[in-house]
Amino acid sequence: MKRIALATLALTLGLAGAAFAETHQVQMLNRGEAGPMVFEPAFLRVAPGDTVHFVAADRGHNAESIDGMIPAGAEAFTSRVGQELEVTLDTEGVYGVRCTPHYAMGMVMTIVVGDASAAPEAFLAGRIPPRARERFEAQLGNL
Repeated sequence: MKRIALATLALTLGLAGAAFAETHQVQMLNRGEAGPMVFEPAFLRVAPGDTVHFVAADRGHNAESIDGMIPAGAEAFTSRVGQELEVTLDTEGVYGVRCTPHYAMGMVMTIVVGDASAAPEAFLAGRIPPRARERFEAQLGNL
């Protein structure tokens, strides 16, 4: 009987956590407040278990996690060009996201899951187009 009560309590607490998860909307735009080819918002801080919904507000964009710029153990994600994407982020850390066709134009965003106060040291270590690097550095200033 005690095991059943503990199992019920664990299930209830797990479902309650899922009930508090939020969905955050990100627009993929040709032009936004920060200029051409942007994600709006370009920086998000979310709780583990929250969902990010990438909206193809303008044609020709996608959302893709960047190799080497997601936490260890996190699942990579990508959408097709012109398609919306919903991704639930469970692994805490800092995620770099790009629009593949417009990466060189600086169409990037940063998502922080949980309480991270800094990006990993190697976050900006790879080959990153100059405009994308500028925007990532500005976004990381929000940490």
